[in-house]
Amino acid sequence: MARTLTRTLRRWLYIGHRWVGIVTCLFFAMWFISGVVMMYVAFPGLSDKERLAALPNIVWEKVVLSPDDAMKKAGTTRYPRDLRLNMIADEPVYRLSSWDGKWQAISAVDGRTIAEINEQQALAVAQHHPASKSPRLEETVDRDQWSVTARYDPLRPLYLIALGDDAGTKLYVSSRSGEIALDTNRTERVWNWLGSIPHWIYPTVLRKDGPLWRLVVLWISGICLVVGITGIWIGILRVRLKRRYANGNITPYRGWMAWHHVTGLIAGLFVLTWMFSGWLSLNPGEYFANRNTPREVLQRYAGHDAPDIAAAIRAPAGGPAVEARFVWLDGMPLMIVAKRDGTKTVIDPASGEITGLPQDRLWNAATKLLPDSRVESQLSLGEYDAYWYTHHNDRELPVLRATFDDEAQTWFHISPVTGDILGRIDSSRRTYRWLFNALHSLDFKLLLMYRPAWDIVLWLLSILGTIVSVSGVVIGWRYLRR
Repeated sequence: MARTLTRTLRRWLYIGHRWVGIVTCLFFAMWFISGVVMMYVAFPGLSDKERLAALPNIVWEKVVLSPDDAMKKAGTTRYPRDLRLNMIADEPVYRLSSWDGKWQAISAVDGRTIAEINEQQALAVAQHHPASKSPRLEETVDRDQWSVTARYDPLRPLYLIALGDDAGTKLYVSSRSGEIALDTNRTERVWNWLGSIPHWIYPTVLRKDGPLWRLVVLWISGICLVVGITGIWIGILRVRLKRRYANGNITPYRGWMAWHHVTGLIAGLFVLTWMFSGWLSLNPGEYFANRNTPREVLQRYAGHDAPDIAAAIRAPAGGPAVEARFVWLDGMPLMIVAKRDGTKTVIDPASGEITGLPQDRLWNAATKLLPDSRVESQLSLGEYDAYWYTHHNDRELPVLRATFDDEAQTWFHISPVTGDILGRIDSSRRTYRWLFNALHSLDFKLLLMYRPAWDIVLWLLSILGTIVSVSGVVIGWRYLRR
């Protein structure tokens, strides 16, 4: 009876893996091939360095309103999440981001609310981009393949402007605020159709509905994960290392079936960890903590919550600047000015003089981040480690790390130059770092230190995974033809 049951279960194991695998092997092959493309071409985005490089210098002589006046005009009752001064074409503008996600733009010249910009203003914004040659408005888009995510919702609709350069750069300029929301180039647009879009199952028609997209990807990757587990199980059941098959073979199969079996045994563990980590990237069950820092924590760090910072400001020392950001730190008002090359300097907003950021005030502010917990250590990192490293994104060095003894064992990474909180990570996010980043992208310090070691390892594993997947597709196609 037990032997009959075992045979029946094994038979259904083979049948289930075979027929479900016919479809899922297409996804496996797609993921491995597109993953190699993603190693070198990221999904289009706008880094802070790119954004600053496209801004004109602030014309301080035109700034009439103070930051306090701008906040009054915006009707804010508490200090906003973000307050910046930069230019829309030739007009200085304050940009305010509230804690509920709303954005406002207030003219620094006359205090009017800027709720819309026209096509000519958008073209004037585009002219300052370093790649701009002969900017031309192509169309006004509400949502397309590159601006599909919800992060751009407060800025829609967007003017799509071609810059006329050799790289085929296009800018997305907000028709509401005049901000550059995104830039893409021809290389990114072409290669992402072979990279991120198939890898993330990212067509616009699906991705525009965030919850539906997440559910679809969770189910597809979950089913593929089960197929991977059953494949390894069958592979182990059918391999013979001691009492071998005819001609001394370890597998009973030939041709594509043999390739599928043997490479599946060799690369099966890596295929499984890639599938599992990819599935975890969607945070099923919301198990892993949110990365965002709550408003209450940031307000304690600022030591201030009233809508004021300076009744008047002066042009900062140190030369031209393209942006000024107004913040509080431990009850101290600061203006952080940025140059086009990304260099940032801390300024006294009232005098315009360069002021050093007192490290004792910074660490004092850090102790207030979690008032019910104690700071266990105050570290200054001069080099990257397993939790603060650069790979696809630049990260500031040196950086300060404040570790707390709270239940979640929270760490905060803080810029010693500007005092900005650059990252918050607790024990669950550190676990996520190993279960996702390490297993999925092989972001191990040793591999990243000695490039192209990382590239070689990923290429080899991806080739093995592709062989497993493509052989499965061929086998499935033959079954379907029969």
